[in-house]
Amino acid sequence: MNDFQAILPYALIGFFVLTQVLYLMSTAVDLYLYSLPVNWVDMSEADRLGPGDYPYIVLYYPVLAELEETMRTTLTSLGALDYPRDRYRVVAIPNANDTATVASLERLQREFPFLQLMPVPPTSDASWRVVWDAWNGNDKAYWWHRGPRTRNRDLPPKKTRQLIYAFYNTVADFGGREDFLIDYIDADSCPPRDHLLAAAVGIRHYDVLQAQNIAGNLNHTMATSWHAFDHMAWDGLKYPHLSANGRQPYWVLGKGLFFRASDLVELGGFHPWLTIEDPEVGMRFWANGRRLGIIENPLIEEVPSTLMKGITQRKRWVAGFFQSLGTPLKEMGMTRWQRFKAWLNFLPCLSLSMNVLGIPIGVWALWTWLDGTFILPQWAVGLAAFNIATYVVMLLILYWSTWKRSALVLGSVRSRLWYLLRVNPVFLSIWWLVWLVPLWIGYRMYVHDRGLVWERTEKINANEPLMQQLVR
Repeated sequence: MNDFQAILPYALIGFFVLTQVLYLMSTAVDLYLYSLPVNWVDMSEADRLGPGDYPYIVLYYPVLAELEETMRTTLTSLGALDYPRDRYRVVAIPNANDTATVASLERLQREFPFLQLMPVPPTSDASWRVVWDAWNGNDKAYWWHRGPRTRNRDLPPKKTRQLIYAFYNTVADFGGREDFLIDYIDADSCPPRDHLLAAAVGIRHYDVLQAQNIAGNLNHTMATSWHAFDHMAWDGLKYPHLSANGRQPYWVLGKGLFFRASDLVELGGFHPWLTIEDPEVGMRFWANGRRLGIIENPLIEEVPSTLMKGITQRKRWVAGFFQSLGTPLKEMGMTRWQRFKAWLNFLPCLSLSMNVLGIPIGVWALWTWLDGTFILPQWAVGLAAFNIATYVVMLLILYWSTWKRSALVLGSVRSRLWYLLRVNPVFLSIWWLVWLVPLWIGYRMYVHDRGLVWERTEKINANEPLMQQLVR
């Protein structure tokens, strides 16, 4: 027997133990998150709202080089909102130098008179003074007071900069006359009719509200089916548990969320030097005692139609997650234990590929045990069996949730079955391996401080036929 043959059994045992333990750890994180309670907004309270129970809401619409047809579809859904018309405004916030988008929005104003327009000028413009003054007097805007970009006014040209400008100028416009809620959506986001009504109900009990999301173009391409499944698994099933009666640090999802303007002013506004603002601002709210409520009725969005466009989108998410889970958590004053809990939100994303490794190796271990060629210790059979059993159960729960949620956007049983077929476990294994690409690119973006300029996800107005049906 040569040396290779002698060490092979030990190498196989080591590899098996490593994969199975890592898979077990990723499962334990999932089980922990699923064990947390969900704080739902109870829409049965909507019938009991009185005349004074409708907070004023400002809905921001940040856009960049969008198709006019895509924006028309979104504005059509906004025109159907069920909320007192004098208690909200819709404000589009394109960059002032995005002249094509500004021109499209000006044309759309003729179709949708409720639409207001606030072009965002360069940060050298005098109208940015309200932002600098607010940050000068607020230590919670830590990026302005400490770090390598202290008092750097050259904010990167992206969605966060547009939100910062619009928010502080709106606060100045209100002049303290009334507190209000802010909401913002993406170019393709189509809220349900009761979106603002849910905010009026939920804000009576919670400080931050987050609506769930679902993709409307589930079956457009194989890539859209896979991209949409991320939202089925995260937004539609796991994310609501981050509300957790305030026990777990939470993120917001970057669209369809609400919080009081006074709270955001107090906590320093949005962090402009992160690839995405969603995780950091949510965790800052949590660190300062603001509780999260979940709105069940989802926004409908479109997901990228190709794998490469999806990778482009997800690499920005990953970079933003890494950025938000570093120095910002210390700046917020989180303890080491709180920072560990915040990292648990990201670990399911990091461990997707463990499904591809852990389960097949566990099946191999069971198979060799049954046919008598098993070379691993007996305790390994129990570990493999447990991992396989938990995988099957959790996958069944996920598919059942997906089946129910797909009815929101797919009109027939046949189309829903077709979607489940496109996200079968074998195809999902391929998708989870593909996820390693944006994970790696996003990590490198984080290490090299990239991703600050808005790299938009292309929208193709995929949901126009669906929205035409829903708003009739």
